[in-house]
Amino acid sequence: MTIAFTRHTRDTAPAASQPILDGVKSTFGFVPSLQATMAESPQLLAGYSALWDLVHNSSLTPTEQQVVYMTANFENECHYCMAGHTTLARMQKIAEPTIAALRDGTAIPDAKLEALHAFATAVVRDRGHVADAQVQAFLDAGYTRQSVLDVVLVVATKVMSNYTNHLTATPLDAFMKGNEWSKPVARAA
Repeated sequence: MTIAFTRHTRDTAPAASQPILDGVKSTFGFVPSLQATMAESPQLLAGYSALWDLVHNSSLTPTEQQVVYMTANFENECHYCMAGHTTLARMQKIAEPTIAALRDGTAIPDAKLEALHAFATAVVRDRGHVADAQVQAFLDAGYTRQSVLDVVLVVATKVMSNYTNHLTATPLDAFMKGNEWSKPVARAA
C-alpha cells in the first residue's frame, strides 16, 4: 500500500510553491506530476528546480546530461524518470542505440559517452566512493575535473526526483506514453 500524496495544482499548492509551479508550466507548457507532487514541500520543489537549472548550465552537453540522468534513473529504478528522460532524449534526437543501452543498462556504442555512463554508474552504485582508477579513466576519455563534479550535481538532482517518485508513486504523464519502463531484471522476474 502506498500513502496517497496530493498532485497539486497552482490553486491547491502551498503559497511558496505557486510561483515555482508557474515557472514549470511556462517551461514545459504544463506541470508534470513530479513537480505537482513536490509542491507539497516548497523547499523540495525549489531545490529541485534550482538544481535542474544548474545542470542545464553545467559543463556537460545536453546529451551528456541525459546520459547521467538516465544512468541514475536506471540504477535507482525510477520508472517515472526513466520514461520522462527517454522522452526528453528522443526530443533531443539522441541516437536510439544510446537510449536503448541506457534503458537496458548495457554499454553505449559511443566510447566517450560510455566512459561517462560507466563513471556515473560507479558514482551512483558506490555512493561517490569511486576508485581513483575509475576517475582517471573518465578523465582520460576527455572529461575534466569539473565534469567529475558536474556528474555529482546531476546525480543529486536525480536523487531528489527518484526518491520522491518512489515514496509517492508518481503517475506517468501523458507525454511519456510509449516510453514506459521497468528495470530489465524486474522484467525477467
